Amino acid sequence: MAKINWKGGALLSPVPAVLVTSADGEKQDVCTIAWTGILSTSPAKTYVSVRPSRLTHELITKSREFCINLPSSRLVRIVDFCGVKSGKELDKFAILEITPEKSKEVSCPSIAECPVTIECKVTDIIPLGSHDMFIADIVSVGVDENLLDDTGKLRLEKAGLLAYSHGSYFALGKKIGSFGFSVKKRKR
Repeated sequence: MAKINWKGGALLSPVPAVLVTSADGEKQDVCTIAWTGILSTSPAKTYVSVRPSRLTHELITKSREFCINLPSSRLVRIVDFCGVKSGKELDKFAILEITPEKSKEVSCPSIAECPVTIECKVTDIIPLGSHDMFIADIVSVGVDENLLDDTGKLRLEKAGLLAYSHGSYFALGKKIGSFGFSVKKRKR
């Protein structure tokens, strides 16, 4: 099949659609971010890329902290709303009845309804054009107890997470393999 070449652009898909919480002591906000990921496992580092015009950008710049909250697919309307409405104009926590929860290591709240929260402290801010990248140390991870099996192993597939792909949201579903399965020796 032939490919058509386009000018370089921001097309990587699917990506996580996460709810980033931030606060500066006076204001707090929740914002949908799809430009996030892991940068390093040791030390544990992540990033979020945020437009300078967003309230979240202002709050993270001031506090140098944020939480990445992984929403389940049942929160898709909240995820979408937080991506299109500005915290400069309204209190999304109050309007959406999202429960701010005290975080363990950072001063900004996490979201009680999200099954996983990643608490972050900013180490670097890199201006990249339309967005600034906030690089951060992962200082704590909160996981709902019901995502653990009887042995204490994390079963993230039980969280019902969602993904974003080119303007649409998708519920993650069918498992099609595990890391290393392509080279694993078959049992006889």
